[in-house]
Amino acid sequence: MARGQLKVLQALDTAKTQWYHFTTIVIAGMGFFTDSYDLFCISLVTKLLGRIYYYQEGSTEPGSLPANVSAAITGVAFCGTLIGQLFFGWLGDRLGRKRVYGITLMLMVICSIGSGLSLGSNTKSVMATLCFFRFWLGFGIGGDYPLSATIMSEYANKKTRGAFIAAVFAMQGIGILAGGTVAIILSAIFKATFPAPSYETNPVLSTAPEFDYVWRMILMFGAVPAILTYYWRMKMPETARYTALVAKDMKQAASDMSKVLAVEIEPETDPKISETNANNKFGLFSKQFLRRHGLHLLGTTTTWFFLDIAFYSQNLFQKDIFSAIGWLPNAKKMSAIEEVFKIARSQTLIALFSTVPGYLVTVALIDRIGRFRIQIIGFSFMTIFMFALAIPYHYWTLNGHQIWFVVMYSLTFFFCNFGPNSTTFIIPAEIFPARLRSTCHGISAAAGKAGAIVGSFGFLYASNSIGVRNALIILGVVNLLGFMFTFLVPETKGKSLEEISGEGEDDDEEEGASYDAYKEYIENVV
Repeated sequence: MARGQLKVLQALDTAKTQWYHFTTIVIAGMGFFTDSYDLFCISLVTKLLGRIYYYQEGSTEPGSLPANVSAAITGVAFCGTLIGQLFFGWLGDRLGRKRVYGITLMLMVICSIGSGLSLGSNTKSVMATLCFFRFWLGFGIGGDYPLSATIMSEYANKKTRGAFIAAVFAMQGIGILAGGTVAIILSAIFKATFPAPSYETNPVLSTAPEFDYVWRMILMFGAVPAILTYYWRMKMPETARYTALVAKDMKQAASDMSKVLAVEIEPETDPKISETNANNKFGLFSKQFLRRHGLHLLGTTTTWFFLDIAFYSQNLFQKDIFSAIGWLPNAKKMSAIEEVFKIARSQTLIALFSTVPGYLVTVALIDRIGRFRIQIIGFSFMTIFMFALAIPYHYWTLNGHQIWFVVMYSLTFFFCNFGPNSTTFIIPAEIFPARLRSTCHGISAAAGKAGAIVGSFGFLYASNSIGVRNALIILGVVNLLGFMFTFLVPETKGKSLEEISGEGEDDDEEEGASYDAYKEYIENVV
């Protein structure tokens, strides 16, 4: 254990599960609910946008977004997210987690509403305005990644820390489910209120003018949960680990945690306080950081990068895959609003029966079997199922076999979420020192969003150019690479954050602790 751990941190590490743990999960989790809702709901409405704004009179096909416009609308939010993760991750270590937390939430509220109000005199201006707000929406979402993970890890006790952080991240699945549910409800209401024929029957009337409100309402709904939690987010005290280890205000840390834990904690006055931080003043670009955490950072960035290529490709282009295998009817046989309804229903079923259960199983098991094993299991099965879908792809497209394709495709989502999609979020919040924790998590998450950009732009190009089958093979290779780089990531189960990061150890102690940890790690793996 790290030498001279402060009393307030010991109290946090050994605290029994209390009400404040659950309120923190809800407050941080609702931010993630908003994040995932806003990022993934766009995939529900892109085909509707194409039919409304890109239909050409006399055409034999329904309108569809040009490839560059589709890539811009889905990818611009990821660009904003990547920048936001780096910026707010750094800012969270400079100004404190709480001070930055409210800024990201208000950005999400304003830009969610702005996305739905995207107006213009022509199609180009509407799409440009939508991309503008989606970029800044992503910027706010990016800040929520490192801040939510860091706050939850620094509040949690060491026994159930993994489950608490996983529970925050599990709200991503609830957000995806909510996006599909909102789309189903709105499309059903508009379908009943403004009946429209299929495209084959009447191309013009199949896209009623009133349907333009549907995509706007779906996008704006993302502001609701963020607004509801803003007050509570602002009332949260700063984490004790930031206050004590970074701001070095022991009195304030003890006071804040005494209120949170409902116990009396005396502020530290012992000389060991200076010892706790004496050997941990190295910066992000120092040789000491490279020696202690260089491989860890390489492991968290690469695994998150490979994971997000697969994860976002699968989520954003489910509708294209389902259409390719014939699970969704041809667009000509549906009205525009009916197409939204069926796309939302398909994605909601996937979320309900595979995505959300994967998150929940992670919450239940992560503190029992560990982060490393869960990530290895997830990448392994994602690789197996992706190749099982891709190699006999033409067999799955035959009549009567599509349902088995959908089942196996759903299993990739289950093992993604009971696997690297959860652990890549959790581990960076645990293995780096307090003053660099938010920054390093932001760097790791930004690497993931770089993968998401590759997935959103690259998979769109690949599926159109080399076909869905070859694109699935590429995703299988990507998952295999994620499996391989997982071996750079240490196990953190059951240890305090200071013990994991080596805070409070001198160089000799750190070397011995590193050897012991490495030996234990290898024994566990083997």
